[in-house]
Amino acid sequence: MGARDVNLPDVVPGQGLPERITIWEVGARDGLQNESEIVPVDIKLEFLDRMADAGSTVLEATSFVHPKWVPQLADAEDLLAALKQRPGVRYPVLVPNERGLDRALAAGVKDIAIFASATETFANRNLNRTLDEQFTMFDPVVTRARAEGLDVRGYVSMCFGDPWEGPVAREQVASVGKRLLDMGCSQLSLGDTIGVATPGQVKALLATFDEVAPLAVHFHDTYGQALANTYAALECGVTTVDASAGGLGGCPYAESATGNLATEDLVWMLDGLGIHHGINLDKLADTSKWMAEHLGRPSPSAVVRALRG
Repeated sequence: MGARDVNLPDVVPGQGLPERITIWEVGARDGLQNESEIVPVDIKLEFLDRMADAGSTVLEATSFVHPKWVPQLADAEDLLAALKQRPGVRYPVLVPNERGLDRALAAGVKDIAIFASATETFANRNLNRTLDEQFTMFDPVVTRARAEGLDVRGYVSMCFGDPWEGPVAREQVASVGKRLLDMGCSQLSLGDTIGVATPGQVKALLATFDEVAPLAVHFHDTYGQALANTYAALECGVTTVDASAGGLGGCPYAESATGNLATEDLVWMLDGLGIHHGINLDKLADTSKWMAEHLGRPSPSAVVRALRG
């Protein structure tokens, strides 16, 4: 069931927007990594299974970051060993370094993502590297992963604002992103980690890249701008959007980062625009409500609150 089957008015397509997009679901990784309490493996597995039932085709499953730094995802091996992967569904994992890649390869992973910073301070705080040193760390990871036939996504964080450095120069973000693409990443996810961007800034940043085909966007909703920023990205031709069911998420290394763009809020907007995405809103809303109840709080998603109370 889509938004039109609930009570959305007739579809009114936007001008110059993509006909179809891929929703890259980050709830199981980026969403749950910020929880104060560790979510059991069986709940994570049910969440991934429910999201696949709802029609998600990309489910970022977990992270191979050292358990000391992200204890919420210390069960990565157990999760992947128990996960019943669906045909046609990708289950990428986050890999920070060669040790993480070793673990991912041992677990039979086919898709990985690396996590770079657009700023000096966040590179130091998140990766314990300088802005330039992070590429020395990532280069052997990407090279080995590609040699093993894995697809590699590159995240770029702090693309618009940094809580320690303030506004981030677009040329600096583009330089980091282009180095990751030259290294062998097939896609870049440009992240508004602390949620300060506005639509004009989104368009200006995307314009600094030679093409939008390898670009995805990852917006946090700190100031309520995530949907507006997503629409701006769609107008620029972006066809992959990161989102998290129920708006779960944040960043353990940037306290001002709040939840991600909620997948169901994104789906509602896409349905109203007539953009295909393949996700059943009814099942998605049920899943987001179920997870919120397990975590002991109401869903922050406007669509879930409207549809499920």
